[in-house]
Amino acid sequence: MPRAFLGLGSNLGDREDNLHRALGEIVASVEVSLLKASSVEETEPVDYLDQPPFLNQEVLIETGLEPLDLLHLMQNVEDSMGRRRIFPKGPRLIDIDLLLYEDLILNIRDLILPHPEIKNRDFVMRHLLEIEGNLRDPETNKSYREIMEDHGKNKEHQ
Repeated sequence: MPRAFLGLGSNLGDREDNLHRALGEIVASVEVSLLKASSVEETEPVDYLDQPPFLNQEVLIETGLEPLDLLHLMQNVEDSMGRRRIFPKGPRLIDIDLLLYEDLILNIRDLILPHPEIKNRDFVMRHLLEIEGNLRDPETNKSYREIMEDHGKNKEHQ
């Protein structure tokens, strides 16, 4: 069965409970099994800064769902938990992102894989590597560890 990495985040309400509840609803699907979960990390908001900090976690699942069906399941979980999309990158009770689905590269209206923000968020790459230490970017075949190291070098030269 295909494997996929999901990113979960919350910065409203009981953030830790929101992560647990969302993950529970996802794996309650008969076509989803949890394989591994990263630690939970508090991070500062990115892009829209005037909001509370986030709790973030990544998980590795096995699924019989195709990518778009998995995305719809994730969106249904967000909706059932009361997520309101008031404006992009704003505060949210729960945010669930499909980060990777096997090594699939996809760019359609509702879904881009790998998720385009992975390489811009060190905490996402850290969590992915915590789950699977040799994980590689499907587009470049470069390891996420190398990409993070490159980020560190680029920050030193700025």
